[in-house]
Amino acid sequence: MENRNETEILRLAAFSNGSIGGNPAGVVVSDTLPSDPEMQRIAADVGYSETVFAAPQGDGWRVRYFSPVAEVAFCGHATVALGSVLADRNGEGAYPLDINAGRITVEATRNGGGTRATLVSPPTRSAIADPTLVQSALDLFGFALTDLNPALPPSLAHAGNDHLILALEKRSTLARMDYDLEEGARLMRDHGLTTINLVWAETPQKFHSRNAFAVGGVLEDPATGAAAAALAGYLRDIDWPHDGAIDIVQGQDMGAMSLLRAEIGTTPGEGIRVSGSTRVI
Repeated sequence: MENRNETEILRLAAFSNGSIGGNPAGVVVSDTLPSDPEMQRIAADVGYSETVFAAPQGDGWRVRYFSPVAEVAFCGHATVALGSVLADRNGEGAYPLDINAGRITVEATRNGGGTRATLVSPPTRSAIADPTLVQSALDLFGFALTDLNPALPPSLAHAGNDHLILALEKRSTLARMDYDLEEGARLMRDHGLTTINLVWAETPQKFHSRNAFAVGGVLEDPATGAAAAALAGYLRDIDWPHDGAIDIVQGQDMGAMSLLRAEIGTTPGEGIRVSGSTRVI
């Protein structure tokens, strides 16, 4: 942890694979939230894809998320990291969180010296993506329409943020993901995207994912809970044979293998339960 201008900054990796992997997040829990400029300054100084800020409010916690360059409506891995911190300070249980996208919850439990946290995402929705956007995204990555899996049509999926989902036919195509950061950020800003989620289905219940987060100034996230929730909601919408849950392997091509589990209820649009382990950095 750090102490800068009397602000305690904790650093955790969420969706870790034991003592390795996971996506780093900064966590700041205080009596009141800092000012917007101060939260943005802290997030830029921490340098992780997101830093989460939380303060008690009513019967829950007011929570906001900042990337190094802008505020983000919702961030899954930072929520899981926050759940771990709240459990460490206040005990195991479920915590209501009031985020910009509405009220969600995070629940954390201790097991074997570690912490596992489960968030319930904002409501989900999805729609087939505009072909022009799809082609622009394929051009960005140097992919072709023939690289896509026809069983999983390109779609816009939402679970607090908008994500473009591109399902690839081959794992080898996913492995060669690369793109220009500035061009990616421009495309994502123009279409209101938080990430572009490239996925490969190993089985109907196991996916491999790589998430481009150029709009946040990050080429790729090693674990993205918000995108996992959006993907799970999309699979429910298209009647994919998910059998109630999917496991997602992310960050493997970055050398930071991360593990996410998304539980999918039967009610259209209801929040997705996304869980994973955390570790202190």
